[in-house]
Amino acid sequence: MSEHSLHSSYREKLIEHLLIGELLKFSWLNKDFTLEIAKPEVDNSGYDIIAESNGIIRHTQLKAAFVVSATASQKIHIALSKKPSGCVVLVYFNNETLELGPYYFYGAAPGFPLPSLDHLKIAKHTKGDAGGVKAQRPNIRVLNRGQFEKLNTVNDLYEKLFGSPP
Repeated sequence: MSEHSLHSSYREKLIEHLLIGELLKFSWLNKDFTLEIAKPEVDNSGYDIIAESNGIIRHTQLKAAFVVSATASQKIHIALSKKPSGCVVLVYFNNETLELGPYYFYGAAPGFPLPSLDHLKIAKHTKGDAGGVKAQRPNIRVLNRGQFEKLNTVNDLYEKLFGSPP
C-alpha cells in the first residue's frame, strides 16, 4: 500500500494548500491583490473553499487525482448548485513531484450559478448493506470527467474562476 493510500487525508489537504498557493501567487504576480480564501466550518453543502476576487465569489468543491489516473467520474453534492457561482475543480498532480496540472473545471462563467445537476446520475454508496445492496445517495450526483473543461495552467483556471485580472 502506498503513502497515497495510507495518508490520503494528508495528501488531500496538501494538494488543496498547493492549489491555493498557486492561485494566490497568480493574483500577486498580476498585481491583483484581491483574492481571498475562506474555509467552511461545516462541510454539508459540498464545497471545500470559498474564494473571492474582484467581486466574484466561488464556492468550490475540490477533487484531486494522479496525472495517470483512470478515474472517469467524480461525486458532487447537489447543494453546490444553490451557491453563487458554485463550481468543481479537479486537480491532477504528479504523484512523485506533486506538481499540479492540468486542471478540470465544471461550472459556469464568473457570477453565474452552477448548471443544473438534475440530469446527472444519482450516486450510490460504495459499500453495500447486509444484502449487498448499495443504497442511493439522493444528494450526491456523478459527474463524468468528459463534462469538465480542461485547463492546462493555473492562469487559465484563475481566469475561468474570476475572469481576467484587472
